[in-house]
Amino acid sequence: MAKILAFAGSNSSTSINYELVKYTVSLIKHHETRLLNMANYPFPLYSEDLEKKEGYSNSLVELKNDIQKMDALIISVNEHNGNPSAYFKNLLDWLSRLERKFLPGKKVLLISTSRGKGGGKGALGVTEKLLPRFGAEVVATFSLPSFAENFDRSGKIVTAELADQHRTALDKFLEIL
Repeated sequence: MAKILAFAGSNSSTSINYELVKYTVSLIKHHETRLLNMANYPFPLYSEDLEKKEGYSNSLVELKNDIQKMDALIISVNEHNGNPSAYFKNLLDWLSRLERKFLPGKKVLLISTSRGKGGGKGALGVTEKLLPRFGAEVVATFSLPSFAENFDRSGKIVTAELADQHRTALDKFLEIL
């Protein structure tokens, strides 16, 4: 049984990527999962001056330690103007200052959604290339376009083809664990 940490790259209390990652975790059986709501993890904008003056917050150190105790991660990365959000990039900046390779050997399922037809593919592509710098292996990806049309209020993907693609990516990820 693998230990999986899941979160969205968004700190919004109404994050659709959090809804997608929560749904994804609900499908996992026979593994230990932990879902984080990043709206509960405020981090100041990274700066070298702030790092020197104040060091690292306890919540940042605890998050890094929690990540390192896990076997794998599921990250639903949100997109702002074709890139990961400033919040998510900031989170990676802080974590990498604690330890450059803060994702050593971690298997990652990388997913994304957006309100538009692109499904966050820009942010997904950037993040897929970025995470290996920190020691991660992205083993599968999935993009859900047009969130409001393809995800219903009961919390699931309603378009059969997209649900199948999501399940295929999840199964590929779980098979590796």
